Amino acid sequence: MSRISTATLFARLTNDEQAAFLGGLSSFELEKLIHNWKIWARPDQIAPKGHWSTWLIMAGRGFGKTRAGAEWVRSIAEQNGDARFALVGANFAEVRTVMVEGESGLLSIAPSFNRPSWEPSLKRVQWSNGAEARLYSAAEPEGLRGPQHSHAWCDEIAKWGNNAGQAVGAWDNLKMGLRLGDLPKIVATTTPRPVSLVRNLVKDDLVAITKGRTIDNQMNLPEAFLTAMAFDYAGTRLGRQELDGELIEELEGALWSRPMIETCRVDDVPSFVRIVVAVDPPASANGDACGIIVAALGHDQKAYILADCSAEKPSPEEWARKVADAAVLWDADRVIAEANQGGAMVKSVLHAADISLPVKLVHASRGKVARAEPVAALYENGRVHHIRAFPRLEDELCGLLTGGGYEGPGRSPDRADALVWALTELMLGKSKKPNIRNLI
Repeated sequence: MSRISTATLFARLTNDEQAAFLGGLSSFELEKLIHNWKIWARPDQIAPKGHWSTWLIMAGRGFGKTRAGAEWVRSIAEQNGDARFALVGANFAEVRTVMVEGESGLLSIAPSFNRPSWEPSLKRVQWSNGAEARLYSAAEPEGLRGPQHSHAWCDEIAKWGNNAGQAVGAWDNLKMGLRLGDLPKIVATTTPRPVSLVRNLVKDDLVAITKGRTIDNQMNLPEAFLTAMAFDYAGTRLGRQELDGELIEELEGALWSRPMIETCRVDDVPSFVRIVVAVDPPASANGDACGIIVAALGHDQKAYILADCSAEKPSPEEWARKVADAAVLWDADRVIAEANQGGAMVKSVLHAADISLPVKLVHASRGKVARAEPVAALYENGRVHHIRAFPRLEDELCGLLTGGGYEGPGRSPDRADALVWALTELMLGKSKKPNIRNLI
């Protein structure tokens, strides 16, 4: 489906063309045009085609989730006087201030000639044709036990409190009350967080999912806001969750955690004693990615991850050239290359790429996780820093599990493995005693 809206096409007209078109409309026609959501919405803000009982809009802040949910309610309410909606939020205050009275709420988006009535004391919104919506709090799941509805809009479901099972209870009671009409439906709008309710919906094949980023709505957001968000949060866990709309889960038993990585980021770095480029070559030309990590040892005796130059399924010539380029760019003093498979070939490929600095071949006598454990301990003790966000590398680190196993992206943690070789060379090599005292 095209992601270009009618509004975008209208914006491409010249000022004279826009003025000529709008000048020919009556005030009533102009108001109808302004409130015609199908014209102004992006395609990802329109309910998907096909058979679904739940539409989950899981996107970054400012994407337009609330507007999409409110317009979905409005379109059904204006066409079906028998529609009975449940409006459910984290609490009554948020349902009222966001879903009903907010800038993108039901009252604000309605045209003056068909604005619903709002009865706060009854917690009810009612349209002139008889359609109505009632307000509910997910913090009080028993309030949804009994009432019947034909449709529901649930906002920010990842915020619903679940310390005592309220969120799941509210969702279950809501679904059990969706027994009016022929096709009961729920729209859930949320910024993703790895809570049980969101995780369950994402795994449900019957749930239609729309994903999106803050930047998708850049036409309606201040440029200064977008610039500031990108500068402060791009690539970080918070940015990926709150701006890019990614559902980032913590794996039980992982060697690295997201909070651990977030606390290791720095803006200022010291002068360096050494810089190395570590490479985890693919086993074949059509194999996995080639992990290429640039790391440094600072005068403060801490390690700094400077760059992730990894390549996806490169030829030997391609990955060797990327290693050579990284070595020149960062003025590295050595290349560290894993050589369990075809060690001589690895060295010859690197030298063919005109790498004049020393190449140290390392051999894996232990599994990836066993090699990674002392490196993870360095992170825990604040002895490793990232100079910026490295999303794909960090996803792989958080996929390495204690006791063996990998549940991160891709078939193999190639970036993470290269990082382990780099930090082993800088922090745990022969010049450093690899014992517990050295990790404290």
